[in-house]
Amino acid sequence: MIQRLLLPSAVAPSVLPILIGRALRAFSDGYVAVLLPAYLLALGFDTWQVGVLATSTLLGSAVATLAVGAWGYRFSDRRLLLGASLLMAATGFAFAIESSFWPLLLIAFFGTLNPSSGDVSLFLPLEHARLAEAAHDQARTALFARYSLLGALFAALGALSAGLPDHLVRIIAVSQLDALRMMFVLYGLVGFTVWLLYRNVPQPHFEERKPPQQLGASKHVVFKLATLFSLDAFAGGLVVNSLLALWLFKRFDLSLTAAGSFFFWAGLLTALSQLAAPRLAKRIGLINTMVFTHIPANLCLIGAAFAPRLEIALGLLLLRSLLSQMDVPTRSAFVMAAVTPEERTAAASFTLVPRSLASSLSPALGGALFAAGFFAAPLVSCGILKIAYDLMLWTAFRKFEEKT
Repeated sequence: MIQRLLLPSAVAPSVLPILIGRALRAFSDGYVAVLLPAYLLALGFDTWQVGVLATSTLLGSAVATLAVGAWGYRFSDRRLLLGASLLMAATGFAFAIESSFWPLLLIAFFGTLNPSSGDVSLFLPLEHARLAEAAHDQARTALFARYSLLGALFAALGALSAGLPDHLVRIIAVSQLDALRMMFVLYGLVGFTVWLLYRNVPQPHFEERKPPQQLGASKHVVFKLATLFSLDAFAGGLVVNSLLALWLFKRFDLSLTAAGSFFFWAGLLTALSQLAAPRLAKRIGLINTMVFTHIPANLCLIGAAFAPRLEIALGLLLLRSLLSQMDVPTRSAFVMAAVTPEERTAAASFTLVPRSLASSLSPALGGALFAAGFFAAPLVSCGILKIAYDLMLWTAFRKFEEKT
């Protein structure tokens, strides 16, 4: 029953553990993105330090993803997925125990915490390669849409769970800080559960497919895409979910429970949009879907920066959530279709690494702007840069897609 619901037709069932694992990781990422700034503020850190720690998490993810792209082809993706799952478990337990800035900075760098709305971890290129080989053509786009849908839906449920610390304080009479620590323990337990799940991922049969290789024939296309994706990611890093939550806390004095509810509905709208993405891409193409849903979303973000009331800001941000992530499954499908099968792991890594590196630079900048009182600047800058990315992507690749 679960297999029929999660897998499109003509897709190998061996990817089912990956889809379930994606859902579990998204759930934990969903509440961590909301709770991370609250936890760090409760530890006594200022807004700039929150931004620096968010930068450290993204920078570490970029380095790990780069390592997967450069040397990961020497190992099976199953072994790497198992290692990443254990790292996720260790990250949660370590973050729950430590309270000092510099140790937390190191844990954030080497660990798997994700302060953003999307998946930026080293899991991504490994899972993308498995998904790409499990389906072809339109079935591949549909599979990536299911993958993104599960991520968005369970991230929304995770965001809704960000209100749990407030309930724990009332029910079992623990301090707010200890309740927040419990959520990071839960993150570690989720990582261990994912490890158990990925033990069921079958070993690759290299006699049936060529083993992963470094980039070769597709290098030019991948580097061009990576450059454009970097601009998009740098812009997105200015308002990753943790910083957007911080903005709502500071600008409108939003409570933790209310913020969790907002991110739940935002995530739910994002999840629903993933269902429409493959159908829209079938009609107008992958590139057009990526661009012509992205531009209105970024105009909404710019509008929210100047909204005089909370209700208007939240309405614009929710509309943005409905549109802004429709490019995720189409982008992944386009990258996988643009390269040879044996280059897919490397291509996924080398398009994700610049995104992670670029996005890791901007949260500290966003946090500094918030600390200086420029509350609109990160949102406006993000919207303008993303619109510029959309226009450049459409110009560069609208004809390329027609040839593929």
